[in-house]
Amino acid sequence: MEPESSLRERLIDVGVDLVMTDGSASLGLREIARQAGVSHGAPRRYFPTHQALLSAIARRGFEDLGARFAAATGGMMSPRGQLHAIGRAYVGYALEHRGMFELMFRHDLLDSEKQESDQPRLRESTLPLFELTVGLIAQYRTERAVARRPFVPSDSGPPPAVAAAALWANLHGVAQLWAWGSLQLALDAPPPDGAPGVDQLDRLVGAVLDAHLGPVNM
Repeated sequence: MEPESSLRERLIDVGVDLVMTDGSASLGLREIARQAGVSHGAPRRYFPTHQALLSAIARRGFEDLGARFAAATGGMMSPRGQLHAIGRAYVGYALEHRGMFELMFRHDLLDSEKQESDQPRLRESTLPLFELTVGLIAQYRTERAVARRPFVPSDSGPPPAVAAAALWANLHGVAQLWAWGSLQLALDAPPPDGAPGVDQLDRLVGAVLDAHLGPVNM
């Protein structure tokens, strides 16, 4: 007989495979149970609600994205360089895994608070990634202010958390508008089914950072 923990993980594995290949609309409990080879009622033993299962699947996406952030920023010393690398990784992940990316940020569908008592809440996977961005923005501002003294005694702008939220929203918009083909139309870029080229992605992410942090030589 398969251990309870193994079956629970298998249900999540099946859900991850489905969302990667067919999008979040495919994540019905019956279809997940069917592909896992269990009765349609089996998922309820591990996930009391559909939202709880979706949250467990989305958590895998955030773990993957977090690993990509860590790999992208490994060895970088500059806070702005790390923010640029994170932006590239974020947009790249969004275009590579559109189904998972769509699910991960649908907190209106996910159950971030009411999950199994022995499992981490979804917010414990999502907030650290946001807090990483907040910390890098605060560090960048501090270093820039020190470098510009005594001419500029303090840095201006919204609090780091607000700046991080705006930066995140801008990067999310870049990813979504590229996926929809809108940016390609505006920029006379390649067809919408292709990802931006390396140089193009660098320019887009650089423009987002300039808009929210100011130009590098400002």
